[in-house]
Amino acid sequence: MNQHIHRVMQAENKVSGDEHRLRVLFARQEFTGADRQHAQNYEKGDVLRYSKGSKILGIQAGEYARVTAADRGTNTVTVKRRGDEEVSYDPRRLQGVTVYRDHERSFAQGDRIQMTAPFCGQKLANRELGTVEQIDKDGNLKLKMDSGREVAFNARQHPDLDYGYAVTSHSSQGQTADRVLIHVDSSQAHGGLLNSRMAYVSVSRAQFDVRIYTNDAKTLGQELSRNVTKTTALQEGPAPQDTGQRVGPQSVALEISHGLSIS
Repeated sequence: MNQHIHRVMQAENKVSGDEHRLRVLFARQEFTGADRQHAQNYEKGDVLRYSKGSKILGIQAGEYARVTAADRGTNTVTVKRRGDEEVSYDPRRLQGVTVYRDHERSFAQGDRIQMTAPFCGQKLANRELGTVEQIDKDGNLKLKMDSGREVAFNARQHPDLDYGYAVTSHSSQGQTADRVLIHVDSSQAHGGLLNSRMAYVSVSRAQFDVRIYTNDAKTLGQELSRNVTKTTALQEGPAPQDTGQRVGPQSVALEISHGLSIS
């Protein structure tokens, strides 16, 4: 969807046609916390980011490395750091590791972008949004963030960014928009992600209008009324029943469009 919007914005001259291709990182979404403990799940070429680092291995917090080998028998992952230094370790001994693959993206002046990891050096938060003011072939970027700040950095040194036209429900928390379009595809999304909490967060971002586009309008209500509230051992009575009626403010106009796809 982001790529489609990027092209439409260019066709309408809202984004410059002079674009530059950059290699950016995308998290392997199928990777769970348990998966990270087993070398067999890593693939050659994966990019790892260490949010906590390791004093024993000499890995700094925020450092990146690329997987060069993974040994299932010894449960050992070998990575290449900057300067071509290779380090091997048991992935069960490290925490705070995010696994990425790198892909090319074409960015141009006027594009909306979002950060996909924190950038402490520029005090940028994960999923913070902004607009490209300048970009060149060497990856130098100048961004105007929605907060009003202007920042500049090289995307080759910090490749954690993506288009910011469409965002996930989770990353939209705290944001507000006049109108919101919500894409709910029950045939592709993990069942645990479609629930009343996701519906409330998504719908409540809008001030005036919400439209939900889905592959199956008949089961949409059931999918989005699933209760994921957890009770605690200190709770004396049963948890209140989720009626499915708390998905958004009363002023929201809701339209369900069946079978819409964007290619």
